[in-house]
Parts: sequence; C-alpha cells; structure tokens
Amino acid sequence: MTKLNITLIKSGIGYNQSQKRTLRALGFHRLHQCVTHEDSSSVRGMINKVRHLVKVEVNTDEA
Repeated sequence: MTKLNITLIKSGIGYNQSQKRTLRALGFHRLHQCVTHEDSSSVRGMINKVRHLVKVEVNTDEA
C-alpha cells in the first residue's frame, strides 16, 4: 500500500480558519512535524487545500 509522508514546512498563522482546521485534521501540532497517512482521495484533497504549507513524499511499501 502506498503511504504519504507529509511534513509541515510553513505555519498556518495568517491563513483562514478552514486551512488551519485542515492542518489539525491531518495531525499537525508543530512546525517541521512529519505525519504518515495512507494514500486516499480524501487525504489528497486535504493536501491539495494546504499544498503551499506542506511537503509531500510518496513512500511505497514493497513487500
């Protein structure tokens, strides 16, 4: 299964409330924190909404 490593590279301060809520829903609490999620359309949509604040790396598990 494909996993996404998402890193918060820019703060949500100064952006609208819906983008801040999206960052919290992805699991971010602090700057430069890295979270891992399964690749799905809902997670991709959340990433697309805050794409200017995060860095995404694709991690494929080959077993």
